[in-house]
Amino acid sequence: MADLNPIESEFATTEEAEAYDAWFRAKVEKAMTSTAPGIPHDQVMAEMQAVIEKHRPR
Repeated sequence: MADLNPIESEFATTEEAEAYDAWFRAKVEKAMTSTAPGIPHDQVMAEMQAVIEKHRPR
């Protein structure tokens, strides 16, 4: 188990980095092979703008 430099990596060890990489790659693969309908870009942007506005300081 090698320790990683916090300046170069957000993970403490190579094992943590490899586990995250495997998890992330699996999520991407699942998304790319999904047959679920996509969400239109304009809809996603409108929903995210609503979240931003909800949390914006008044």
